[in-house]
Amino acid sequence: MNPNHKLAVAVLAGASIGVAGAEAIHAQQPKTPPAYVIAEVDVTDPTNMQKYAEKVPETLAPFNAHDLVRGGKTQALEGEPPKRIVVIAFDSAEKARQWYDSPAYAAIKPIRQSSAKTRLFIVEGIAHQ
Repeated sequence: MNPNHKLAVAVLAGASIGVAGAEAIHAQQPKTPPAYVIAEVDVTDPTNMQKYAEKVPETLAPFNAHDLVRGGKTQALEGEPPKRIVVIAFDSAEKARQWYDSPAYAAIKPIRQSSAKTRLFIVEGIAHQ
């Protein structure tokens, strides 16, 4: 075999081993679990609450967050159902908290607080390996 071909094969083999090793190390890193903001909402001022609902998506975008549930029918299996449920998915609890504390959300939070009775939680999900 030509010495240049041997060198090329050796370089390719080394690169392949390096890539495989990097992937193995990455796979062993603990995954950050996703997090969810869950809100129980009892709307007292629908008109004002609509203004709030229209502004929430723009506050979520910088945090790579999205709604999983926003209202919809709730069927009680046990106990009394909440009036309305909202579930927002985040990459982590840290991102969820950053959104909640962000200036953009702080600007619209009073609208929700004056338009509804709410209970708001951050719940850490399960990190899938």
